[in-house]
Amino acid sequence: MKSHTEYLTLNIPSKMAFVNITPQVEEAIRKSGVKEGLVLCNSMHITSSVFINDDERGLHRDFGVWLEELAPFNPDPNHYHHNRTGEDNADAHLKRQIMGREVVVAITKGKLDFGPWEQIFYGEFDGSRPKRVLVKIIGE
Repeated sequence: MKSHTEYLTLNIPSKMAFVNITPQVEEAIRKSGVKEGLVLCNSMHITSSVFINDDERGLHRDFGVWLEELAPFNPDPNHYHHNRTGEDNADAHLKRQIMGREVVVAITKGKLDFGPWEQIFYGEFDGSRPKRVLVKIIGE
């Protein structure tokens, strides 16, 4: 069985954003030589996520509005207990929990085996510093 590992580094300047990382994952699969197997993509930071959905700008705006309603940014330590540690990103931890840490996608005939419209996204909820995404490919 073959195994291939890559780390994508993203440095998103805004507090929240969604970035399509499908092309980078497809390139890693190509480099791996794996034709049949699995790819795992996971955020290596607890204030960002990796998820699968449609690459549609309106939907991404809706995600941002929905997440902000569920876990609004509020640096006040009386609002979120986590912020009593001296940080101000409790909302980012909650948003990550909702959107998820990782995805696993089948590789068939050397390509991501997606349903219609599916793409892989990186979700940033506490930007302005470099963060990594692990891309781990296994198969034959």
